[in-house]
Amino acid sequence: MTDTDGDCAEWTFPAEPGAVRAARAAVRGRLRAWDLGSLADIAALLVSELVTNSLRHATGPIGVRLVRPLAFGDVLLVEVSDPLPDPPRERTAHLEDESGRGLQLVAHSSRRWGTRPGRNAGKTVWFELVVPE
Repeated sequence: MTDTDGDCAEWTFPAEPGAVRAARAAVRGRLRAWDLGSLADIAALLVSELVTNSLRHATGPIGVRLVRPLAFGDVLLVEVSDPLPDPPRERTAHLEDESGRGLQLVAHSSRRWGTRPGRNAGKTVWFELVVPE
C-alpha cells in the first residue's frame, strides 16, 4: 500500500476478502488527514461496494486512488481499478436479492460516476463527491 502526502493517494490491495476492510480504513484515514472527514463515511461505503465488485468479478490486484480537490475545487475524485476489462453493469435488484445494489448506491450517492479503460489494462470505475463548504 502506498499513501502519499500530496493531492493524490493510492493503494493496491490483493484480491482477498480483507481488501474491503483495508480499503475502507485507508480512505477514511486519508480523508481525515486531508481535513475532509465529512466525506469519510460515504467515500468508504462507496469504495467498499466497488472493491467488493472487483473481488467478485475480477482476479488480481485492486487499486484505489483518491484525488484531493485543488485549492478552489469542490470535488473529490475516487477511483477503483481492477484487471478485468469488462465494465460493470447496473442491475435492478429484486427485494429478495442479496446483491446487485452497489452501482445503484454509487450512482445515487455521488455527483457523477463512470468507467474507463485502466492505465495498463483492465478498467477503472470512478465517482465524484462534492466537498461541503
